[in-house]
Amino acid sequence: MKTLSSASSPLPIGDAPLDIATVREVALHDVRVGLAPAAERRMAISRAVVDRHLTEGRPVYGLTRGLGPQATKTVPAEALAEFSRLTVLGRAQSVGPRFSRAATRATLLIRATSMAAGGAGVRPDLAGFLLELLNRKVHPVIPSIGSIGASDLCQLAHMGLVVIGEGEAEFEGKVMPGAEALKRAGLTPVSLAPKEGLALCSANSATAARGALALAWARDLALLGDLAAALTMEGFRANLSPLDPRVSAARPQPGQPESAARFLRLLAGSALLQPGAARRIQDPLSFRCVSQVHGSFAIALDHAEQALLPELNGAGDNPLVLPDSDTILSNGNFHTPALALAFDSAAIGLAQTANLAVNRIGRMMSKRLTDLPDVLTREPPPSVGLGPLTKTTEALAAEIRFAANPVAADQRQSAEGIEDDTTNAPLAVAKFETALERYALLIACELIVGAQAVDLAQPPALGAGPRIAYEAVRALVSPLAQDRPYGAAIESLCDRLLHSEEFARKVTASIG
Repeated sequence: MKTLSSASSPLPIGDAPLDIATVREVALHDVRVGLAPAAERRMAISRAVVDRHLTEGRPVYGLTRGLGPQATKTVPAEALAEFSRLTVLGRAQSVGPRFSRAATRATLLIRATSMAAGGAGVRPDLAGFLLELLNRKVHPVIPSIGSIGASDLCQLAHMGLVVIGEGEAEFEGKVMPGAEALKRAGLTPVSLAPKEGLALCSANSATAARGALALAWARDLALLGDLAAALTMEGFRANLSPLDPRVSAARPQPGQPESAARFLRLLAGSALLQPGAARRIQDPLSFRCVSQVHGSFAIALDHAEQALLPELNGAGDNPLVLPDSDTILSNGNFHTPALALAFDSAAIGLAQTANLAVNRIGRMMSKRLTDLPDVLTREPPPSVGLGPLTKTTEALAAEIRFAANPVAADQRQSAEGIEDDTTNAPLAVAKFETALERYALLIACELIVGAQAVDLAQPPALGAGPRIAYEAVRALVSPLAQDRPYGAAIESLCDRLLHSEEFARKVTASIG
């Protein structure tokens, strides 16, 4: 499979819309990037507008006037050169765990891309410098706590620190002063022009970066969650009538027809598709309603993607430069209520999906429901088989449900009441990330349970997807013969399969 990382020339930024797959590729696989010539021309035209406003002394927020509660105050002419630098220095106030390498790379890419749209009014060289940080693998240290969803000012200021030769950066596996990282990479700190300090900070690129990476992984986990459910269906010998296209057509809930169709592709070739193969005339809801619930989660992810794409490509700058009318306008494009609402919704959809997985696992422990040995072991008491695993899965689901509590309605105010609304989009994204981590472990648990059930049930033929799942599990985890610890096996399976782009691609290829 050809990827961006195998391309011989740099990926042009600002030439075509940035998508989530490209963000992931650049963040994880160190794709080389460069500013597209069209973007350079667009940015130069916008910068000329800024320079004219400066020369003429027009009142512009963040250029000739102050920031936040200081917006009505004129910046003295002699302070203009230092204003940008002080803007970065004074806003680098974030704390907490640092961004991952991938999230930092995605942040650099997205901020450069949004600058390339032209609305920031910065010189092309500034966007080019951010891209060169990516190419030379200089990664600013960005603390994760400090944004309330009305522009990631405090977080992006830490990125800006390295641009001006301050702060800290990771380079060649070591964290060091920003100036030293730049020197080792052969780069010189940028002397910021007026407005460029604000442009470095005034965007939602940090939140968009984490959101894009989370959403890319969520798509993989949605597929692999389907795969685990399909494997459990094989072991349970489930009734597949709820997946019949005529059922979905009778009440086409958004996402349900597509979800049912994907399950049928996963189960293609399964003995369960033969007449009379189902063990029960009607299964528990955790089996029977899987397409309704999984389909709703897919729709929530679609909604999140639609809310995220404008943050990857649009100009969320305040003020916004409009070259066609030689105007710079104050605005609220930095505000992200749609993003917060969408990721809250995605987390709720994930919680619903996780609840079904937990309940399927629980049902698999009962001989009364499965006609398989209790707790999926033929060993007599005091053997507990896989029974205690249900405590782990319930704990994981509880954490997912906790992370699904919405935050978009919890507004606060700051800046002396001038900035009197917040969105909490960064928190919505962060808790979705947490929920995904727990869901990946939960999928690993269901894969182990499903594989054990298949060993005991011995179905005559597995579907294409369950066969891949079973073989992948058994390559890493042996069948349960007698009681043994499973914690390390679950975590290993999660790392090897659920964090693997390659495994998700293999499953996708198997179902077309």
